[in-house]
Amino acid sequence: MSLLLVSLDNTVLNVALPSLQRDLDASTSGLQWTIDAYTLVLASLLMLAGSTADRIGRRRVFTAGLVVFTLGSLLCSLAPNLEALVAFRMVQAVGGSMLNPVAMSIITNTFTDPRERARAIGAWGAVVGLSMAAGPLVGGLLVDSVGWRSIFWINLPVGLAALVLTLRFVPESRAPKARRADPVGQLLVIALFGSLTYAIIEAPHASLSTTVPFGAVALASLVALLRYESRRHEPLIDLRFFRSAPFSGATVIAVSAFASLGGFLFLSTLYLQNVRGLSALEAGLWMLPMALPTFLCAPLSGRLVGNRGPRLPLLIAGGAMTAAGLLFALFEAETSNATLAVGYVLFGVGFGFVNAPITNTAVSGMPRAQAGVASAVASTSRQLGQALGVAVIGAVLAAGVDSSSYAESFTEASRPGWWILTACGLAVLVVGAATSGRWARATARRTAERLESAEIREVAGADA
Repeated sequence: MSLLLVSLDNTVLNVALPSLQRDLDASTSGLQWTIDAYTLVLASLLMLAGSTADRIGRRRVFTAGLVVFTLGSLLCSLAPNLEALVAFRMVQAVGGSMLNPVAMSIITNTFTDPRERARAIGAWGAVVGLSMAAGPLVGGLLVDSVGWRSIFWINLPVGLAALVLTLRFVPESRAPKARRADPVGQLLVIALFGSLTYAIIEAPHASLSTTVPFGAVALASLVALLRYESRRHEPLIDLRFFRSAPFSGATVIAVSAFASLGGFLFLSTLYLQNVRGLSALEAGLWMLPMALPTFLCAPLSGRLVGNRGPRLPLLIAGGAMTAAGLLFALFEAETSNATLAVGYVLFGVGFGFVNAPITNTAVSGMPRAQAGVASAVASTSRQLGQALGVAVIGAVLAAGVDSSSYAESFTEASRPGWWILTACGLAVLVVGAATSGRWARATARRTAERLESAEIREVAGADA
């Protein structure tokens, strides 16, 4: 239910963007910020939430997240202007950061058998497909009948039900050894993600004197983060995780796949409603060929990961997402109903297969004591990817669209964006193939052994 909250919120909002744009007189960059303000705050706080949950209790942090997210949804529905909506979306994100990585940590500590865990993650990941299937339809129906504010109301009963069920059924759990807080690392992560995204979104209509300093801040923050975290005893981001090729690969694949998702939904929604002139509900129906395969393929992907490992699902995902991008980039798939539907199906299949191997690879090779931190890194990669996808694709679109002939110039202006999404699919394919073989699994085993040995030494030292 927590994943449904977070996933449904984004898919429903995408369908509501044109209506929101008209009602609040928002520019393309304003629409980008309604999505990216949420994903950026979420990405920035996920690792903090994961380590905090390991330290003070996973159920405690999880229930706090449900309360804050539900309250943020109520505030979003009451927002009087775009600035307030963006601010309330950030409140939502604070709550959302306490949900998914903590939920994954709870699953990892509940299902200790690798095969059972892979299947549980596949079932959990199917909720993403459910949200993609239900989100456009529910959102379109609500936007057309009540208005865009109503899309935030659906979070209220789901959030309250999840809260009651959590208090009733989820046991409290903590890591055996609590990790210390890392405020410096947290501030550097916020500076990196925020300044990078701002520079990308504002680049098409801001001067170099405005965007270059933010790019410089992003670069300086990245360098400082790598240097500081590598020297810290208990860092926010444990760089030792990245010695595992599957873990590093899962991080790159997550960024690429979710950048593709964010950009794909952004372009599709604006095209269907602003160029084809469809209603929100009609646009939602058009997205079913993408949503249903995602819903159906996610549990199948989980079973494949459990039975045969992550390699085959990753190859299917990368191949399908690359093919979908090429249809739009080379053949202008959106201009024909048949090719548009085929492109949506291909993307839905690819995205349906990608989630389970990312999640399973990120947590399966790590000690269970660090499950919260490891799953938080994977979740952060997803949200960062989605934020960058919306930022980059939106910036490319804004630079090419002629405001005086929006509908006529949209298809040509979106072409570079489709090529970027094709490159993201190709990255999933290539990196997935490179980091799922025998050599990669050997690096994962060595990394896990080193981490466990280090934990044993630390516990022994603390006892002494």
